[in-house]
Amino acid sequence: MLQNIGLPGLLLIAVVVLVLFGKGKVSSLMGEVGKGITAFKKGVNDGTKELEDAKVAEARDVTPPPATPTPAATSDKDKA
Repeated sequence: MLQNIGLPGLLLIAVVVLVLFGKGKVSSLMGEVGKGITAFKKGVNDGTKELEDAKVAEARDVTPPPATPTPAATSDKDKA
């Protein structure tokens, strides 16, 4: 249904909205939409950063500690 609107249809819708709500109301509404989009982008970026930080922290926790020689292994070397 929305595929057949085209540019003339969009312009007609914009004019009708402008006439119904007035310039001031439409302007403030678009300002709020812009703030919402900005907040959404910031939230997505923060969420992505948080996930990346969690992956890095998990990778640090998963790495095995370096192997330490056991007392039995050192005594075997002393015997040889």
